[in-house]
Amino acid sequence: MARNNKSTIRLIVFLLLLGGISLFLHLYADFLWFKSVNYAAVFTTILLNKIVLYAAVFLAVFLLCYINLIFTRKNIGINYKDEDDDPTVIYLDEERHKSPWLEFLKGKYATWIFIGISLFIAFLISSSVADKWILVQQYINKVPFNINDPIFNKDLSFYFFNLAFYQFIYSILMSTLILITIIVGTIYLFNASSNILFGDWRQFTVAKGHMATLFAAIFALQALKYKLASYEILFSPSGIVFGATYADVYARLVSYKALVIISLVIAAVILLNIFIRRVSWIVGSIAVWLVIVLVLSGIYPGLLQKFVVQPNEFNKEKKYIENAIKYTRQAYALDQAEHKDFPVDYKLDINNPSDAPTINNIRLWDWQPLLTTYKSLQELRPYYVFNDVDIDRYVIDGKYRQVMLAAREIDPSGLPENARTWINERLMYTHGYGLVVSPVNEVEEEGFPRFFIKDIPPVFTTDLTVKRPEIYFGELTNSYVIVNTKQKEFDYPMGNTNVYCFYEGKNGIKLDSVGKKLMFAWVLKDYKMLLSSDITKESQILMNRNIVERVKKIAPYLYFDDDPYIVINKENGKLYWIIDAYTYSDKYPYSQPFDRRGNNYVRNAVKIVIDAYTGEMDFYIADKSDPVIKTYSRIFKGVFKPLEQMPPELKSHIRYPSWLFTIQAKMYQTFHMTDPNVFYNKEDIWLIPTEIVGNKPVEMEPYYIIMRLPEETEEEYILMLPFTPKNRPNMVAWMCVRNDGDNYGKMLVYNFPKQETIYGPYQLESRINQDTYISQQISLWDQRGSNVYRGNLLVIPIQNSILYVEPLYLQAENGKIPELKRVIVAFENRIVMEPTLDAALLKLFGEKKVNIEEKTPPSLEAGTDLRELAKKAREYYDQANRLLQQGDWAGYGENIRNLEKVLKQMEEAAAY
Repeated sequence: MARNNKSTIRLIVFLLLLGGISLFLHLYADFLWFKSVNYAAVFTTILLNKIVLYAAVFLAVFLLCYINLIFTRKNIGINYKDEDDDPTVIYLDEERHKSPWLEFLKGKYATWIFIGISLFIAFLISSSVADKWILVQQYINKVPFNINDPIFNKDLSFYFFNLAFYQFIYSILMSTLILITIIVGTIYLFNASSNILFGDWRQFTVAKGHMATLFAAIFALQALKYKLASYEILFSPSGIVFGATYADVYARLVSYKALVIISLVIAAVILLNIFIRRVSWIVGSIAVWLVIVLVLSGIYPGLLQKFVVQPNEFNKEKKYIENAIKYTRQAYALDQAEHKDFPVDYKLDINNPSDAPTINNIRLWDWQPLLTTYKSLQELRPYYVFNDVDIDRYVIDGKYRQVMLAAREIDPSGLPENARTWINERLMYTHGYGLVVSPVNEVEEEGFPRFFIKDIPPVFTTDLTVKRPEIYFGELTNSYVIVNTKQKEFDYPMGNTNVYCFYEGKNGIKLDSVGKKLMFAWVLKDYKMLLSSDITKESQILMNRNIVERVKKIAPYLYFDDDPYIVINKENGKLYWIIDAYTYSDKYPYSQPFDRRGNNYVRNAVKIVIDAYTGEMDFYIADKSDPVIKTYSRIFKGVFKPLEQMPPELKSHIRYPSWLFTIQAKMYQTFHMTDPNVFYNKEDIWLIPTEIVGNKPVEMEPYYIIMRLPEETEEEYILMLPFTPKNRPNMVAWMCVRNDGDNYGKMLVYNFPKQETIYGPYQLESRINQDTYISQQISLWDQRGSNVYRGNLLVIPIQNSILYVEPLYLQAENGKIPELKRVIVAFENRIVMEPTLDAALLKLFGEKKVNIEEKTPPSLEAGTDLRELAKKAREYYDQANRLLQQGDWAGYGENIRNLEKVLKQMEEAAAY
């Protein structure tokens, strides 16, 4: 038996040692990664804060518990004798006053037992506090808002930083006191109950002072809880508005104040009873406490609401409605929006040169069908994949153009099963390659997009070029790779051969020792790393390559946008990712929450730039007015840079995030009403309109567009969204936020005249459905083995008019590539549908639109006959077959498109 016990102990010690070593290896691997990306200070700051907080709480709880147990041990050793006992009499039964527990609790192992109990409680309490280090640092480094709440007149930083810290301290103290009280009380109870067996009831009195002190401390701490809870009325969700209302202020707040006082009184009475036996005082004070809890916190607020507030609700709640309007608008920066009237006269001069950039950048391609088209035409190999389509703007060939982009990332799981070897997945297929770029408004003859950048290696048709197309870090790169090995890396395919390369970056972790190999083999659970002869001292391991997970490791306290976008730096030809990051909180007084977790404050405080080749990350402060990011800047010195330090070529591509704009727009639906009377009666609620996408009604999403705003002289990049009134389909306003230069982030709201009917998006969709010609064409296409996909409806303010544009895509049921076949344009009371936007505008306005950039399809050359065309068709067909056999999908597709053009020329010649 003894041998088995020793074996068990040895196994436990070995497992503990192994766990400790594993933890250390994981921490050291993390440190090496943070160091490799130049953020070692972040790692040490987080780790040291966690260790210090854990150690401080552990030590404090241990000492508090151990002191109480030692004091308990001394108390249970006291021997009480009867008052009538004759001190001169010697009792034969001296053991009658000894408890069976006494030998155990006063024995030689008692100290170790108490230390063990104290260590266990300390571990139990402190095990969950390490991750709360950020609360402590926020409290220490807080930056004031310089805005006070209307009830307690405290700076809002108190609610963002102090309140959470105080609640954290309260939870630790209360949990510790309750556990100590239970353990100490149990010891006293067992000791006293053992003495009762011998007829001695007096041991019950030994615990009196000690237990009274613990209970008094609990009630005193309860007073702190009520004090902190009183501030929570500012976030009450139960009233007419979010935040403190009449019943909260005059009932719940009063009850909290009373409960603070009665809790302190109970604590004092309990302590007083150590010296004066007045148990009735304790009972009475606790009864009063229960009555206050029941009446003031439960019954009274309901009665006050029913008999005082409801009969005169608006007058009673008016100032609280005003608070809700004011602070919600502040929390979402809606108070900074500029309001203007937008008179509609429909006197549109379509040939006005000032509006040519607006017309020339009308988006005809939606990202959903375009992604399918990109995948079909440009993925080129099964291991390449496009995750999504981004939208951005560039100066291309001297013109400000809006474009769609998609990065071509690598997914080794797309390799054939027999090619999914460790060498291929870890050493060879390490990166994606290039991207595709197409303008938002141009369509080739086949209904496909026109490409500014396409194919592998990249083919450029404009001055927008890429010099470093490799993508080692992206949205889909979730696995680690090892570069600079003896094994060449696959760069890109070239016909029936491949081009290879070596990684030239220096931001990986060098595997320059056996120890590092062993460590990463353990951490990554990859023993093949140890056996590979391709790994040298110059080899680097690239970890955490998913760009969102990558930035989360650096700043886990931020919320990251789920739509990173790829950017071409025209200055150096490199690819970069930009991610928007947000600060947020649920502690903005009176602000209406935007999600189920109760968050009611958000700022796009940070822009993050990630080099797609090296993985280098730079964090830039985008909102200098946000106290939350200022606080984080104090905690993590040197991590956050001013936005002015961002390279100008990249800074020109930052955009106001659609996610944040959507939240602001949803809040603005109600909180554009600043008159409390109008707000109370919900007289002017707005809604985000509905449109038809595909064949289903969906809520409209904000969209980016290049246009010239009213009263401005030049076009700019904006994000906009229209509004309709509740229960009415007409359009009442449109909201936009600017994205360029010094105007970045400025919000504008244009109000339409209420005496006129401006068609809302769903009204326009209904008019399209009711148009005989359009509806017949759509029904006809849907019946011929094809599906019609209706694109996003764009509502485009131009001059003092509104232009509506909706693209139609046609896709075969067998999964053929979506083709842009028609463009629907509406203006005032007219709707037309034509193959191109140019044709639609020409038909709609009855004159040639000279500003639109047209792409003229190739025409027949003079003297070309059917024989020559047939010969050319045969050449394209033979060349396409040869390229298909070689696996050159790009060349194959190009020849098939040329073949289709020749066939159309033959049809025209035959018809002629």
